[in-house]
Amino acid sequence: MSNTVLERLISSYMATKQPVYAFGWQGGEPTLMGLDFFRHVIRLQKEYGPPGARVSNGLQTNGTLMTDEMAAFFTEYRFLLGVSLDGPAEIHNQFRTRLDGMGSHREVMRGIRMLRRQRTEFNVLTLVTQANVRRGKEVYRYLKEEGFFYHQYIPCVEYDQKGEPLPWSIRGEEWGQFLLDIFDTWYPNDTRAISVRHFDAVIEALVSGTATLCSMGPSCSSYFVVEHNGDIYPCDFFVEPSLKLGNILEMWDWEHIITSPRYRGFGTQKSQTHLACLDCPYLNLCYGDCLKHRIGNTGVGKNSWNQGEILSKGRSSKDSALGLSVLCEGWKFFYEKTIPIFQELAQPLRYFKPT
Repeated sequence: MSNTVLERLISSYMATKQPVYAFGWQGGEPTLMGLDFFRHVIRLQKEYGPPGARVSNGLQTNGTLMTDEMAAFFTEYRFLLGVSLDGPAEIHNQFRTRLDGMGSHREVMRGIRMLRRQRTEFNVLTLVTQANVRRGKEVYRYLKEEGFFYHQYIPCVEYDQKGEPLPWSIRGEEWGQFLLDIFDTWYPNDTRAISVRHFDAVIEALVSGTATLCSMGPSCSSYFVVEHNGDIYPCDFFVEPSLKLGNILEMWDWEHIITSPRYRGFGTQKSQTHLACLDCPYLNLCYGDCLKHRIGNTGVGKNSWNQGEILSKGRSSKDSALGLSVLCEGWKFFYEKTIPIFQELAQPLRYFKPT
């Protein structure tokens, strides 16, 4: 990303009114930009931020390029990092390899040691693939033994151009069992010691009705993606030509993007669930799941799905390319086993107004 695009991104966003100005730096690998890039980020945020502005910076990294100097900078400016770690070396190295074919686990752990040394705040992001989907308890215990207390588990659902799952992609029943294995290892002893992001989100939804994960809510309109060249998209899973919302160097204000028919149309597709979802007792925890997971169950690949055509014709979910989530059976299996316990965990957190 050039300095011109970066300055336009920060200046235009911080000209809007926000309770918190939230930036998420992702790639590829964002630390490839080097420390000077992020120093410039902070300078621009200070320059363009209104008086008293609250700014939040998050960064997703594989950790392999981390240095003490970089970690100290992230600590000073309170960046929250997500570090990709899929389990112990044997599991992590199956798919996370370097160009020379060697596994990256050792380098990731070296980067994590630097983050700890500099007291940088970070979570662990675990991608759930065929390498670890049947080893949930082992992965959880490994992360716990390594002293990681903030976990995020992300399902890997990827298809080729013919709509066939790629070798590392997981299936619905596998995802449900994996989540249950994590839950059974987490509950009851670790509920106050270890944060599992999805479990936290379920409890929040039961307490307040608020979806803290976009995949659990009724709309896909919670953020924007700005690519390195300034192109704007509604979601990092859908950086597709038919969904381009504009370019930040040509855009005159964010209100124009927010109110555009293409952005609104994309967001409302989330609530256009499959007919089978209407009677599901867990609809309020899912709303049909992430759009990305609903495409693969129709026999077409993501890249062959003309979202722009669907939006322009106003077609509903029952006759569009949106099917049931490929993870649907897994979600239902998991919730059937765990919702009563989640309800118990949520009960003390509910606020009761005096009568």
